Amino acid sequence: MGPVGTNEPAGAGLQRRRRNCIMHVDMDAFFVSVELRTRPDLRGKPVIVGYPAERSVVLSASYEARAFGVKSAMPMAVAMRMCPQAVIIEPRHKVYYEVSAELMAIFGSVTELVEPLSVDEAFLDVGGAIRRLGPPRSIGELIRSRVAADLGITASVGIAETKFVAKIASTRCKPDGLLLIGPEETVPYLHSLPVGALWGVGAKTADVLARMGIKTVADLAATPVSSLKKMLGVTGIHVHQLAWGIDPRPVTPVRLEKSIGAEETFAEDTADDALLHRELLRLSHRTAERLRSSGMVARTIALKLRFADFSTITRSRTVQTPVDSAQLIYGVALQLLDSVARPMAVRLVGVRAEQLEEAARTSLQLSIDRRDENWRAAEQAVDQVARKFGGHPVLPARLLEPGSGSG
Repeated sequence: MGPVGTNEPAGAGLQRRRRNCIMHVDMDAFFVSVELRTRPDLRGKPVIVGYPAERSVVLSASYEARAFGVKSAMPMAVAMRMCPQAVIIEPRHKVYYEVSAELMAIFGSVTELVEPLSVDEAFLDVGGAIRRLGPPRSIGELIRSRVAADLGITASVGIAETKFVAKIASTRCKPDGLLLIGPEETVPYLHSLPVGALWGVGAKTADVLARMGIKTVADLAATPVSSLKKMLGVTGIHVHQLAWGIDPRPVTPVRLEKSIGAEETFAEDTADDALLHRELLRLSHRTAERLRSSGMVARTIALKLRFADFSTITRSRTVQTPVDSAQLIYGVALQLLDSVARPMAVRLVGVRAEQLEEAARTSLQLSIDRRDENWRAAEQAVDQVARKFGGHPVLPARLLEPGSGSG
């Protein structure tokens, strides 16, 4: 039981006495920020990163575009109606992953306890760095200044004793801010928030709680766990603990990606084999570039197809030798495509590399077919050219847009 006269869970006081120091560092409009480094004329203007095709979605939006209601994952057609004056920039995924690698290196120079969540955010446990680098706020400002100086983008930093509260803090201080929520401030701060701020409380759950008169975190914290469990099942226990600032999860470093892939929605549904093959080749190159830049190889290749009626299927195949070559990935993807009965036109196609392993720890057997190793060597050479000279990657001729040649 909690302390007499409160609904605080047992063990909450013990957790508060532990002095963890966790940061959630999150870039501000990451893809847009990276693009504005070479397009400073667009600063202060509404900018959207995404493909201009009607069925594409917004990958990232500047805060100026967000003021018009534009959000990530929103259909591009909707975003353009909301903000017709926005400048659309097509994404450069390879550049974003290169900047991400530099970002993670900055985090790693502060602490070994780094848990990446995506290409542009991570949890850091900086408790062991305080003696070397100073108090938590100073470490947070150090990270922000290094990100700005070294990468030319801005970061928001939330600092707290737990992952959950640190994440809330970084969200609440965006953009380009820092918010430290100390141990004694945690519960009062949480109880000032709407109930939707809690992890696990989405729109549907919030509606269920609202019907019971629970609209704030304070309301939920004051509700008996037994009542919450009846309403929400095991989620009720989880959100009640969060409402009291209880989140015992440690920062778990070196969490490898479970899969790497890419997908594309066609402007018009298609049954054209040549178009599907061309897109599979493009997606295979994007996936392979990400694999090699991450130092990973894949044992399984998966194909995703979404049809005109929005039904979706996936098929996968495990290969004998782990791969990071676009041509080898493409070969498997083609086999999977040929094995699928297509009852109608295709709306979306995707390629994904799964069962990832670190390339440095994997013994790559040479194929009997020397062409496999030749493809790997050629693509690695292309990587080196791209790193040295920058610009657009070297691609197979069949992927070049019509009219893009020098003639």
